[in-house]
Amino acid sequence: MKSWILAMLGLTVLAVAIGGLFGIQLAARLKSVEQPHVTDVDKGAAPRYGADASVLDLPPVITNLADPSTAWVRLQTAIVYDKKDVAKPQMLAATITGDILAYMKTVTLTQIGGASGLEHLREDLNERASIRSKGRVRELIIQTLVVQ
Repeated sequence: MKSWILAMLGLTVLAVAIGGLFGIQLAARLKSVEQPHVTDVDKGAAPRYGADASVLDLPPVITNLADPSTAWVRLQTAIVYDKKDVAKPQMLAATITGDILAYMKTVTLTQIGGASGLEHLREDLNERASIRSKGRVRELIIQTLVVQ
């Protein structure tokens, strides 16, 4: 009986010690979560684009896809460009929007499906915008993409 009580007492002390260690680790994790994270913006890092960069929302592109022809897509995009390089940004936006419309009519639903399809679409649209603007557009940003 005495050995059984000692064994239970030893196991109880061991359980309390292990629980205390886990509690200390949990408290340390909670402290690190509660502390605000410093981002690059908070550090005063340089912006991704220069001070002359501007963003222009393009009109939404609504069209049907190549396959299936009953699937419709609505694509909302914006372009990032340098103000000093582009004299008439609205004309450039209209040209790029027309090019996006023509391109989206050739895309199939399987091509834009999934994360890799979206990434390929973004790369293709960036390349087309860069070619159409003769390199004056820094990036084309996909804001929304809805397929119905």
